Amino acid sequence: MALAPLGSILAALLTLLWLGWRWLRGRGAGWGHRTLCAAGPARADDVRALVVTAHPDDEAMFFAPTILSLGRFRAQLWLLCCSSGNYYNQGEIRKKELVQSCAVLGIPPSNVTVIDHRDLPDDPTVDWDTHLLSTFVLKHIETNNINLLITFDAGGVSGHANHIALYAALRYLHSERKLPEGCRVLTLKSVNLLRKYISILDVPISCLQSQDVLFILTKEESEQAKRAMRCHHSQLLWFRHTYILFSRFMVINSLCLL
Repeated sequence: MALAPLGSILAALLTLLWLGWRWLRGRGAGWGHRTLCAAGPARADDVRALVVTAHPDDEAMFFAPTILSLGRFRAQLWLLCCSSGNYYNQGEIRKKELVQSCAVLGIPPSNVTVIDHRDLPDDPTVDWDTHLLSTFVLKHIETNNINLLITFDAGGVSGHANHIALYAALRYLHSERKLPEGCRVLTLKSVNLLRKYISILDVPISCLQSQDVLFILTKEESEQAKRAMRCHHSQLLWFRHTYILFSRFMVINSLCLL
């Protein structure tokens, strides 16, 4: 008999959690809009954003909530991928998959650039040169009048050395005051392993954490993010299907200003 009240309390808590999640997810778009405007240009549709990634599929695996949310706010979007993802000699295939994925996410092929430089190989054992990377990024910023940069944080989300190198390059440009006036840098916040794989259950936790911008996808946008990830056919091993189902980065992006 003593278990009955406990079960009722647990059911009530789960119901409140579910209702809270639905409310938070519905409000996520508004929060993203307000905090984005506070962090960058006064109007979201004045944003000219460059997402800087290391490999084809990073844009869908990690940045889909940011890209889709910016598209929802009518920001202009570019993507700079700093390698062709040729670790297993699939570079040419992966470049085509990247263009297909970006099209699903709302980035036109003309705004997608892949750097295929011998000194920037897809290799977690190679430290990419900060100055070389920053040169490529700065040229892209100036060519396209970019006013918002987005990349990984110091943890690189997955700890990949190539991801972390991008953070180092953008931090260098920011700290050395080489960026154009008014150009902001947002970095994707890494989370611990547990939070990384609890999908939408991380929404309440994310809302309570410190960040400058929070993007939460709607159910329809989440399906769009999954379609983008599935464009990377060459990478869809069994654990990637698991990632698509359970990763919070397919639904939520928390970003911080440099």
